[in-house]
Amino acid sequence: PSDTTDPELEALLQEYADIFQEVPGKPPMRPVDHTIPLAPGSHPISRPMYRLSPLELDEVKRQVTDLMKKGMIRPSTSPYSAPILFVGKKDGTLRMCIDYRG
Repeated sequence: PSDTTDPELEALLQEYADIFQEVPGKPPMRPVDHTIPLAPGSHPISRPMYRLSPLELDEVKRQVTDLMKKGMIRPSTSPYSAPILFVGKKDGTLRMCIDYRG
């Protein structure tokens, strides 16, 4: 709960908290392979990682491990990549963001 939440809304969320649940994982695998055909002579976009502090590196490992345990992500062998960065939240924790700007 944040300081800016409407008290009425907060009361409703608390009253019906039992009907909300965390997403159990990613959707099931489908029998479709998706490829992105590249123009001749072009290469997949792959940006280097931004520099992260030791604290941020630990947080990346923790969040990635947590997302893998929940089944929301899986290991990838894709040649595409995008760097991540962190944004501080009001409660002091870090929100991981992916920079898809290419």
